[in-house]
Amino acid sequence: MPSPNEILNELKKVKYPGFTRDIVSFGLVKDIEVGHSGVTVFLGAVSANPDVARAVAENVKQTVAAMAGVGAVRVEVQSAPPTRQATVQSGRRPVPGVKHVIAVASGKGGVGKSTVAVNLALAMQASGRRVGLMDADVYGPSVAMMMGVEDSVRVSADKRIIPMQRYGVRYVSMALFVNDQTPVIWRGPMVTKLETEFLFNVDWGELDCLVLDLPPGTGDAQLTITQRVVLAGGVIVTTPQEVALLDVKRGVAMFKQVDTPVLGVIENMSYYTCKRCAHRHEIFGHGGGARMAEELGLEMLGELPITPEMRAGADHARPLVAVSPRHPASQEFMRIAGRILERLDRMPKPLNAEAAQ
Repeated sequence: MPSPNEILNELKKVKYPGFTRDIVSFGLVKDIEVGHSGVTVFLGAVSANPDVARAVAENVKQTVAAMAGVGAVRVEVQSAPPTRQATVQSGRRPVPGVKHVIAVASGKGGVGKSTVAVNLALAMQASGRRVGLMDADVYGPSVAMMMGVEDSVRVSADKRIIPMQRYGVRYVSMALFVNDQTPVIWRGPMVTKLETEFLFNVDWGELDCLVLDLPPGTGDAQLTITQRVVLAGGVIVTTPQEVALLDVKRGVAMFKQVDTPVLGVIENMSYYTCKRCAHRHEIFGHGGGARMAEELGLEMLGELPITPEMRAGADHARPLVAVSPRHPASQEFMRIAGRILERLDRMPKPLNAEAAQ
């Protein structure tokens, strides 16, 4: 009969459905008992989806049963999710009322990350989800310009920031607190404090998903925010150029460092379709994002075209997905949002689930 450690190592071969990570790295294997009558594997709360839970349990049973010397195998799945206290002790906090938090990141600037984050949030909202959008780029905030500002920032009676709401999405940005001519000249601790305020002192209400538009790169601000909040996953935005693709690895490495799954890669500015001849022009090359995603074992979530309408929408607070939902680029955003939401729905019940109820 193999030892519990040997069984645990074997269970590292069992991937969580839809992910490249295994169930051991996800922390789902809580205990293993080895006795004369067989082996019992205790799993944590696998998923709110019973089909996913059954699939994981069956894979565990088959994997352990195939080991030499193992007789009967029993798998017990906990019904209760991990407690919020355990999450707080690990150093990360859930955002009250928010089911899932995802971070949109890029290894470098200039890839259209904020444009993608805004339209992705709107596509999720159009799919029937309650969505919030947080601009975590303190030095170069652009979400407010893209979404539009129709009112001044208000504070509730209990001193919490009330987020703006437009096109059905609640959002907050540093740009709401300074004018266009005022530079933000802050040191790291001040930036960290503001980001913490945006996460935990904004009255987000009940949300299915909060989208974080991270600053470009992989510096202290990005690491700090990903280490302070419970993240469901990260989304990497890139362009087809090799110089941008090299930075994808840095973004993936950042999420791995904070033990956060990467939900996939989005290739922005992937191609341009001529309106006269309908020919597809791949100005910056093509296929690099897909190759990089395959190399890193990630899902290629979608390819977004270069469109004047998307640029104009971002400049004039009329995001493409909100004002032109039938545009081909908007339809691609909807497909990408659908893939991400499907992944979120298949994930283990979020650690901050009880905070969202």
